[in-house]
Amino acid sequence: MKKIIYFLVMIFFVLLLIGCTPEDKEEKTTLMISAAASLTDVLNELKPVFEDEHPSIELTFNFGGSGKLAQMIIQGAPSDVFLSASESDMDKLQVEDMILKETRVNFAENELALIANKNQPVKVSSFDEISSATVEHLAIGEPESVPVGRYTKQVLEHLELWDSLQGSLVLSSDVRQVLTHVELGNADVGIVYASDALRSGKVTIVATADSDWHDPIMYPGAVVSDTSHSKEAKLFLAFLTSEKGQELLHKHGFK
Repeated sequence: MKKIIYFLVMIFFVLLLIGCTPEDKEEKTTLMISAAASLTDVLNELKPVFEDEHPSIELTFNFGGSGKLAQMIIQGAPSDVFLSASESDMDKLQVEDMILKETRVNFAENELALIANKNQPVKVSSFDEISSATVEHLAIGEPESVPVGRYTKQVLEHLELWDSLQGSLVLSSDVRQVLTHVELGNADVGIVYASDALRSGKVTIVATADSDWHDPIMYPGAVVSDTSHSKEAKLFLAFLTSEKGQELLHKHGFK
């Protein structure tokens, strides 16, 4: 009987030791990245590369219009990092002390492109040819909440076309929706970021906007103030600005 008890005790301690071995996987830290919709493809490709280098960190994304994402963070939505397609939306969080301003960094640039469906005829070859006579439906981002829409409005105002095109505008919640409208033929032309136009095999770039027609299209990133994972969030931002991160951004059409 004593031998049986001794044997059972030994098995218990062996199992206990196995359970405490360092071979157990370290519990992962999950980072929530609130990111502009135009970053969807590059971040999805970047995710496994980053996680291979940092196996204890797992990335999750919330994509959308930068203005809406900033508002969500202000209202308390959980987020560890904010990647915006405009400096003004990042400024809103900085004024509210909702980002760690010392972590703020511009990691990419972009430009505006006028696009059309490859399989449909288009009557314009430049921005200044857009009119209610040549274009029935022009898809753009919502200027009040979507950075690409804000830049688009600046371009059309510079060319003195904004007022005359009000009846032709198809407003969209983010740049991906603008792209989809043109891909499906729901709009004759659309104005998106060049990086989004390059990823689609269904549209062609008709023209690119002169950078003097709009504010610089900068992409700032920063750690959100109330994060519980500031160390890991800083590692992610550092990766974005690293040589490897920049190569991936360039591959997807970002400057």
